[in-house]
Amino acid sequence: MPETATPSPASGSSRLSMELKRRKRPDVIADRIREQIIDNSLVPGDRIPQAWLLPETHNASRGTLREALKILEFQGLTTSKTGPGGGVFVAGVDTEQAIKMVDNLFLFHPPSIPDIYAMRKVLEPQLAASVAGRLSPEAFATLQDKIRLYEEEPKTAEAEYGQRLAELDFHIALARHAENTLLGFTCIFLVSILRDMTACRAIYKEPNPALREAGLHYQIALLRAIKTGDGERAATIMREHMDAAERYMLERAEIRRRRSGDAYT
Repeated sequence: MPETATPSPASGSSRLSMELKRRKRPDVIADRIREQIIDNSLVPGDRIPQAWLLPETHNASRGTLREALKILEFQGLTTSKTGPGGGVFVAGVDTEQAIKMVDNLFLFHPPSIPDIYAMRKVLEPQLAASVAGRLSPEAFATLQDKIRLYEEEPKTAEAEYGQRLAELDFHIALARHAENTLLGFTCIFLVSILRDMTACRAIYKEPNPALREAGLHYQIALLRAIKTGDGERAATIMREHMDAAERYMLERAEIRRRRSGDAYT
């Protein structure tokens, strides 16, 4: 039986070369163009130099290059325009599009509810503290409008489900006002995962009038702390809100698990 050599740490460049060979040629070219965009400090709206897009530049066929450009466009990094003044231009990646793309990574292998709340319990209090006393009147009004969507008692199960989603939208709206854009993006992403998880959707659809009242209590108190600029109080309220939300989600998930088990016994 032939022996297999164990690669040494010094063979890192060889492993990288093998990894590049395993990757498809269009992916490699797309990464190369992306690196050129970064290295040359191009910004959305800038035209990508034609020399970067020539097949001979990459020692590739026109078909391979077209595939590479499609990859960049799918990633939201470039856009193509035809006609006079046309060409390939750098595009700004839309936040919602980026979140949906990352969401798809977890669509069929979602994290657990405790995993999501382990992060939310840390990040959302930081978010609440960071916006305290810093929101414009327009931003504050936007958050108040979100709350008004679930102030009234729902008349149907569908309306109650819509209110649950509106409560999540409150957190998304708050995150959009974060000065730390990475913090805001991560908070929005975690809420987006919750909305997409089958188990969470089933829990949100269960009737529970007390849940709406609890959400209103926390969010009205939170807005008061934010308006007065009390960051410490805002963080405390948000932390309590996240603790209560996690307990509820875990309790309902366990009840559903037991019901499911009983159905097969």
